[in-house]
Amino acid sequence: MAFEPRIVGFLCNWCSYAGADLAGVSRFQYPWNIRIVRVMCSGRVDPMLVVEAFIQGADGVLVGGCHPGDCHYMTGNLQASYKIGVAEKLVELAGIDPRRVRLEWVSASEGQRFADLVRDFTEVLRKLGPSNARERMDGLVAARTALGDFRLRALASNELKIVEEGNAYGERLSKEKLMEVVHTAAREEFERAMILLLARRGNISVKDLSKRMNVPADRVLEHIVVLRQKSLISMDHPEGFTPTYRTIEIGGEQ
Repeated sequence: MAFEPRIVGFLCNWCSYAGADLAGVSRFQYPWNIRIVRVMCSGRVDPMLVVEAFIQGADGVLVGGCHPGDCHYMTGNLQASYKIGVAEKLVELAGIDPRRVRLEWVSASEGQRFADLVRDFTEVLRKLGPSNARERMDGLVAARTALGDFRLRALASNELKIVEEGNAYGERLSKEKLMEVVHTAAREEFERAMILLLARRGNISVKDLSKRMNVPADRVLEHIVVLRQKSLISMDHPEGFTPTYRTIEIGGEQ
C-alpha cells in the first residue's frame, strides 16, 4: 500500500482558512491528507504546537498566514516567520527533516493557490517517506521541553520587536544576527533538555552523555554547570569513581 502522509495545517482565520474554504466551494481538487486547525492568526502558532504535531504522529506541518502587509493584526504573520523558524531549528535538532515544516502565505481569494500548496507539500512528503518521529522521540520531547524555556520563548516572541525597535539596551540587531543568537539559544536549551531527559533515567557521566548526544564533552560539562546552578541536576561523586549526574525531580526527589 502506497504511503500517504498525514499533514496538520494551522491556518489563520482571516486569509489562509478562508482560502481553504474557497478551494472547497470552488471544488478545486487537492489531496485529502491535510487536517486543518483554524487559528485567529499565524503569529499565534506556538512553535511547541509544531513539535507536538510530530510527537502525535504527523508527517508534516503546514502553517498558513496572510501575505506580508495584509495581516489582520498588522504584524502577526511577520512574528509567525520568526516563530516557525525556531520550530524548524528545534525539529532539525531533534533529527526530523526541516522540510517537513512549511510556512506559506495564502490570501482569502487564493483558493487555487491553497490547493496547489497542499498538492505540492503532499508530494514532497511522499518522497521523504514516513516521519521518523518514533525513532527520534527523545529528541522531540527534548525540543518540546526546550521550547518551554523562558529565554527561548522570550526570544521567539520578541524577535520582530528586537529587529525593529532594539533590545532592552537600545541595541538593534539585523535579522541575520538575531537568528544566529536565537539558533544558538535553541541549540543550548535543546542540549540541556536532552541532558535532563537522559539523566532522569539514571545516573550518567559526562562521557556517556557526550557519546549518547554526539556533543563534545566540554560542552556537555558547560551545560552541567548551568543546570547545577539552576538546581535541576545533582552530582554523585563516589570516591575513586567518575562523577555521575541525575536529574532533580520536582519536589527535590531524585
